[in-house]
Amino acid sequence: MKHILTCAAVAAMVAAAPVETDAAPNGYRTEPMNSTDFEVIPRARQDVDGYWCAAADFARRKLGAGWQQRIYVLRGYGPSVTTGRRTAVQFSIKPPTGGVPQQPSVVVSGFQPGYSMSVQGANARCNVRPFFN
Repeated sequence: MKHILTCAAVAAMVAAAPVETDAAPNGYRTEPMNSTDFEVIPRARQDVDGYWCAAADFARRKLGAGWQQRIYVLRGYGPSVTTGRRTAVQFSIKPPTGGVPQQPSVVVSGFQPGYSMSVQGANARCNVRPFFN
């Protein structure tokens, strides 16, 4: 009987333990800033595709965005306002207040404020592996 009570107590503690809900694919973390804006914070990898993949995952799972919904860059690389980490990129599912800038016709590295892609396009970057590991 004592063994059953001990198992039940351990099970209750495990069930009550906080679950990390901000884990994103490929070693990134996402943190909401408000109902439409969020940050993607790297843990280990820091490739551009990983940021977009994590942004798509958060937009779908937490914000309920559809596949054609656009994800906009609010701010490129900079310190995290939600965690204090050195590097984060801020995204939004709401268009920027100054209008959307012209999308570049060539691939750009980094994150330009206002640049966007669909959730589907960002999600497609989840399967891209970095050239250098």
